[in-house]
Amino acid sequence: MGRDVIIACDFPNAETTLAFLDRFTGRKPFVKIGMELFYGAGPDIVRTVKARGHQVFLDLKLHDIPNTVKKSMTVLRDLGADIVNLHAAGTVRMMEAALEGLTRPDGSRPLLIAVTQLTSTDQTALENELLIKKNMADVVMHYALNARMAGLDGVVCSPLEAAAVHEVCGADFLTVTPGVRFAEGDKGDQKRVMTPAEAAKAGSDYIVVGRPITAAADPVAAYERCIREFVG
Repeated sequence: MGRDVIIACDFPNAETTLAFLDRFTGRKPFVKIGMELFYGAGPDIVRTVKARGHQVFLDLKLHDIPNTVKKSMTVLRDLGADIVNLHAAGTVRMMEAALEGLTRPDGSRPLLIAVTQLTSTDQTALENELLIKKNMADVVMHYALNARMAGLDGVVCSPLEAAAVHEVCGADFLTVTPGVRFAEGDKGDQKRVMTPAEAAKAGSDYIVVGRPITAAADPVAAYERCIREFVG
């Protein structure tokens, strides 16, 4: 897997999603299937999108006791997703259990990455609401190191933290970064953001882009702009 743009298909049903993807004639963009679409359309949406030739990031952010997460990953592993994720806050043991559940009898598995801190969380919320009295960058690095210790393939982090994650966890440790907006775009509910070009310079391996593409007047043109700015 090389540097790429992942489109966050945050739609409520399969019909809207497939109609959206039909607009990308001759292209098969990497697709993120998150909670809204997965809960609205069910597991078959992963199989359907994969059958159309797309790579899939299944963004369900599992976070529960280790045994429950392990069993859930065992169910998810055969849907065909290329990347699956969970919350690093669930502890190293939970991440290890997830990896066990995600690994098939033949040893193959999707990539597994951990969410460090959501890009909608800022330092004030970290301290006052989550009661984590540490600098955001230090918290992200600690969670990333825990994920690497557990045997995971990478993390979800802000593009602001991608370079530091690579520095402490290695160049081959994936950074998948939401919180990407065009320079003139609305940040919405995101707090820690960069443009696609800035994310590329910061060392992000993948950027996850939703509304700047899906809500654009011309989503295909917006996607191609992301590719130009991020991949070159």
